[in-house]
Amino acid sequence: MRVAFTRTGGSLADPGSVAYNFTRKGVVEVAKGAGVDEDTILMAVLDAGAEEVVEGAESFEIICEPGDLVAVRKAVTDAGMDYESAESQFVAGTTVTVDVDGARKVMRLIDALEDLDDVQNVYTSVDITPEVAAELNADDE
Repeated sequence: MRVAFTRTGGSLADPGSVAYNFTRKGVVEVAKGAGVDEDTILMAVLDAGAEEVVEGAESFEIICEPGDLVAVRKAVTDAGMDYESAESQFVAGTTVTVDVDGARKVMRLIDALEDLDDVQNVYTSVDITPEVAAELNADDE
């Protein structure tokens, strides 16, 4: 891991030094599509224990307590919607918005970490705006 950080311009902090910023939450991801909007999802999952619905570029993320994950997932399917994933993840308490250059660096680091056999998951507090994501996608084409 240290090599991945060094090669991508990152630095490795002491163990646990940023763990305070992350909380384990249940996350159910629902793809955007016909009849699926934030209000529809919120109405379907609010009574099941959902805390918030976050709109992303291609999907909605429903955030809940890990113990409510099954109930929220069931509420999504009972409302006639399909979910792409439903799992317990670490969610950042505060996020940092980055520009295109910063997003490139972070994505390069994430890719390097995900390529390591010993790494199972990578969580970040980086917020990439839709405009920055569009520019990154344009670079890839």
